[in-house]
Amino acid sequence: MGLMALAVLASSLSQAPEDRLIFEGERGPGKGTHVVLLAGDEEYRSEEGLPQLAKILSHRHGFRCTVLFSLGKDGTIDPDRHDNQPGLEALKTADLCILLLRFREWPEDQMKHFADYYLAGKPFLALRTSTHAFDLKSGPYARYGWKSSDWPGGFGKQVLGENWVSHWGIHGQQATRAIAVKEHPMLKGVSDIFGTTDVYEAHPPAAAEILMRGQVVAGMAAADPAASGRKKTAYGVEQDLNDPMMPIVWTRSVKNETGKTNRILTCTMGAATDLLNEGFRRLVVNGTYWLTGLPVPSKANVELVGEYHPSAFGFGGYKKGLKPKDLR
Repeated sequence: MGLMALAVLASSLSQAPEDRLIFEGERGPGKGTHVVLLAGDEEYRSEEGLPQLAKILSHRHGFRCTVLFSLGKDGTIDPDRHDNQPGLEALKTADLCILLLRFREWPEDQMKHFADYYLAGKPFLALRTSTHAFDLKSGPYARYGWKSSDWPGGFGKQVLGENWVSHWGIHGQQATRAIAVKEHPMLKGVSDIFGTTDVYEAHPPAAAEILMRGQVVAGMAAADPAASGRKKTAYGVEQDLNDPMMPIVWTRSVKNETGKTNRILTCTMGAATDLLNEGFRRLVVNGTYWLTGLPVPSKANVELVGEYHPSAFGFGGYKKGLKPKDLR
């Protein structure tokens, strides 16, 4: 990165509120397009992965990126704090929301910004546990909760296309190899996606366009073969682990209550460690272009920005005492 780019970055960060990160895109096709990234899960280190993704989108492609976190009372990042995600008013000017959330219970004033974004018919790029993003049990936004009966399956099932179902691969023992099953602009230059997160069981609706399926890998290394064995789905159907393979990347269009249509890209991969994989990074960057109506590059630059050594996924593994500014 050049000295001028560093100066622009330092200037933009110095003006950002302390409860968030803001990266101003210097140049590129994404300049003038605002992406808001919501990091709020206890397991997959979204508080590490989404800042790196924001840097790639900003520094390599020009997108303006705002990263918001679950914060404790002292202003430090606390993924175990389910009820505080300050800065959601940034969604008012967002052109895309990228989320990696899990069982959040935001208060009404915060949740309203998210609901307003959805009702405005804007796009979502949802990663991993976002299928069960909310655990709201009462109030005007309870229908977004993953156990909602009023809106069965809540935001995950109704908008993204799936709720929490099960770990299809053995969690922490069987990794995921992504297999493309059709051509799509979002798959330009995408190959060799491998991640140590396991395959989720997922049954998106018939109208969803499945782009990639997840091969359950027998171990945790890219060279490991496909796993074998049989298992029952949540619907009681016994099948081979990899025949058919579970969907892991799909897109759909959803007409919401206002009559507006939200474009959706859901991917059940997304841990911070998955971003070490070039193919996965390119998929997410391509998805950002596609969802915001920009032409997808033939082979997007997804080079990591700065040092990136993400923590392994797992509960209780987040780095304590950090504030958003520490992840610049």
